[in-house]
Amino acid sequence: MAKTERNLLGQEVGLPVVGWRPPPYPDDRALSGRLCTVERIDAMRHAQALYDAYGLDHEGRLWTYLPHGPFANFADYRAWLVDAQHRADPWFYAIVDHTTGQAVGSAAYLRMNPEAGSIEVGALVFSPLLQRRPAATEAMVLMMAHAFALGYRRYEWKCDALNQRSRASALRLGFRYEGTFRKAAVVKGRNRDTAWFAITDDEWPTLSRILSRWLDPANFDAAGGQRVALSSLTRAWRASRDDF
Repeated sequence: MAKTERNLLGQEVGLPVVGWRPPPYPDDRALSGRLCTVERIDAMRHAQALYDAYGLDHEGRLWTYLPHGPFANFADYRAWLVDAQHRADPWFYAIVDHTTGQAVGSAAYLRMNPEAGSIEVGALVFSPLLQRRPAATEAMVLMMAHAFALGYRRYEWKCDALNQRSRASALRLGFRYEGTFRKAAVVKGRNRDTAWFAITDDEWPTLSRILSRWLDPANFDAAGGQRVALSSLTRAWRASRDDF
């Protein structure tokens, strides 16, 4: 399918975006799935559970590539969370596990640009209770689906270029690597080159089906092991696309 056209001067220009209207910002609604709920973060309800869950990461690996944390004590974390819950951008969520009813991670929409139709997911802090579990993937899928349902055209994932786990997670979820911005920021006194990934609205219908297939209970054995790896599904999909 053509991705450009020629104007009357013979110049190559982008295709018209017919009927475009900037989407709204996210609101307070909760995003519920089979395994978890992604809900607006609230220090009163979530701070203690999150602090305890993050404390299971005894080495502090969760915070290496983030601009915030680690926190010396609960009071410091709660104070940070109280401030965070009142921000409009980033718009923070808690990820609540359905089995325990406890918050086990957090994430945010950020750098929202409705006029351009772009929104980013970031500030991901997945405790050991959430890491490498289907609920972690479901939480990301819920946030993707909500963003595209609101009408966003572009869903971004950015991370420190040295954060290999984050880069692998983006590819596993179906994001496309778009390049690295060198010397993009100074974080905790160190240089940060930022790797950019994105999913676009035209990719979402097919990717959504792939993600749903992986999350289907039939894809997991009695011990909870995956029968088909998500990375194999998204890798095959990327390889089948002319623009990858």
